[in-house]
Amino acid sequence: MKRFFLKTVVVAIAAINLLTGCKKMFEKLPTNELEAEKAYENVFDADAAVMGIYGKFMGLAEQYIVLNELRGDLLNYTQNADKWLRQVSNHTVEADNPYADPRPFYELIINCNDVLYNMNLMYRDKKLSEMNYNERYSDIACLRSFLYLQLGIHYGDEVRYVTSPLATIEDATNPALFPKVPFDALLDSLIAFTEPIPYKAQYSSGSSLDIILDGYPTAAFFINKKVLLGDLYLWKGKFNMAATYYREAMEVATPQGATENGYSQYKMGWFGGSDPWTDNRVTFTSRAKEGDMNSLLYNSGWPTMFTATAASENYTREWVWALPFDNKFAPANPFIKLFSPVGGDYLLKPSKQVTDLWASQQIGPRGIPGAGAPYDPRGLYSVINISGQPVAMKFISKYLNRDSQLPVDVLVKNGDWYLFRQTQLVMRFAEAANRAGWHRLAYAFISNGIGGVFNNPENPNVPDKTPWQNTLTYPAPYNFDARNGEIPRYRGDWYRHMGVRSRAYIMPLEITATNVADSLIQVEDGLLQETALENAFEGTRWADLLRIARHRNDPSIIADRVYQKLLKDGDPNAGAARAKLMNREGWYLPFKLD
Repeated sequence: MKRFFLKTVVVAIAAINLLTGCKKMFEKLPTNELEAEKAYENVFDADAAVMGIYGKFMGLAEQYIVLNELRGDLLNYTQNADKWLRQVSNHTVEADNPYADPRPFYELIINCNDVLYNMNLMYRDKKLSEMNYNERYSDIACLRSFLYLQLGIHYGDEVRYVTSPLATIEDATNPALFPKVPFDALLDSLIAFTEPIPYKAQYSSGSSLDIILDGYPTAAFFINKKVLLGDLYLWKGKFNMAATYYREAMEVATPQGATENGYSQYKMGWFGGSDPWTDNRVTFTSRAKEGDMNSLLYNSGWPTMFTATAASENYTREWVWALPFDNKFAPANPFIKLFSPVGGDYLLKPSKQVTDLWASQQIGPRGIPGAGAPYDPRGLYSVINISGQPVAMKFISKYLNRDSQLPVDVLVKNGDWYLFRQTQLVMRFAEAANRAGWHRLAYAFISNGIGGVFNNPENPNVPDKTPWQNTLTYPAPYNFDARNGEIPRYRGDWYRHMGVRSRAYIMPLEITATNVADSLIQVEDGLLQETALENAFEGTRWADLLRIARHRNDPSIIADRVYQKLLKDGDPNAGAARAKLMNREGWYLPFKLD
């Protein structure tokens, strides 16, 4: 039987691009078919297959953001939106809604199945070395697991788990071949498949996939396997395993030792040398004048992570997984259409719910908790007002100039699909730690850092930090050394660690719990709030709400927040949406694959 490689992707063009450094590596490729036995001859063919998969994956960006944000409480539709977007926001989705269509996910999954099958053949026939096989097979395996996790998040118990390399979309609709798999069972299958992969790090230095491609370093292009495994275990409720993988991901630069990168990358660590409060490499929220909300700096610190080039230090220290949209090749950047009122269709906007949440926070003086203005700088960074309308800026900051409110170049619609960054990583770790019973440590990650929370309660300025600023008596992976003392002088691996709120100069999270159960709930509520304040619009909100609702068996986690969004924005469907979401079956989209 003849088999064909990626019926929507042509490997030959991508292979030539990889070898020549052509600018079209992520271009949407034509639909010619190429026989597998001629497509998989060497490592460059395997590289082209990987890049072809990621090129097709980028076509999911619009659907991914719409489903993961518009279904939640932080993003809403504008008057320009069609009925399909309105249905997603107010939870009246019909089976023919294109945003609810699972076919694009399955098309890519079937492509992944094909690549995995052919890589196995290449390795068997010694066309790939063991290292080259391990890296590439593990990458595509994890991307497929990520896609299935997304299907579980949005379709619940309706997902069909298709792993056969011979399967087609039509096969996947056949219940005799692929019956529905409950979400919990799907998680078991994904863990069983993903855990044994032969390579869990990112592509090694010197790999032909660890390169500079048309000015873009590829290091952050590919899914982080340890983060994915952490997520799978977190959803399954295996919190120690989740925390272990998140800790490994956070410690990626620790082997570099006492270096700036060793202390800061993915650790929420401040950067030494220059002023740590305004240095772009740290991404603090920055003000020219202490305590003056009108002196916020927009060209340094926190907002620059959304305008930084992929090779800059504030980009590489913040972004764990991000893919670039470049005007020179397809697919086109979908976020201009979704978010921009200039040069785009302005279909989605921040909800009043999230702007109220930012306004309810209290800022503190630089690095020192204290009284301050009632606002959160991250809200002012994330949203601007254009002609009386709120505009979500994160995905369009490279296109739309904040000051002029005009495109930098109306014909150049570059940008990034930001999939995962260090604040999501540290807060997922905190979520797992909190559920595992380490509430104070989880609080430190959210609030004002390990060194701040585990300090001498009677005299935080005592120079001898030997007994303090650490959790070394805790079991792994919860044992951290954040000591920063002078007598004796000591610097732990985590001594520069900040909490998410302290990096934003926001007052520490207030915890009033007097028992363990209340501590867990209050810290978890704080996490849900902080993920909204820090990571709004980035594509993680629905999953965060759903995961906590499942762990607590509490539908109101979702229902009340969505209700408030719709109510504040004047949607008449608010009450009906809440009633629907109070039933677990109402959490999921209609599944129509045929």
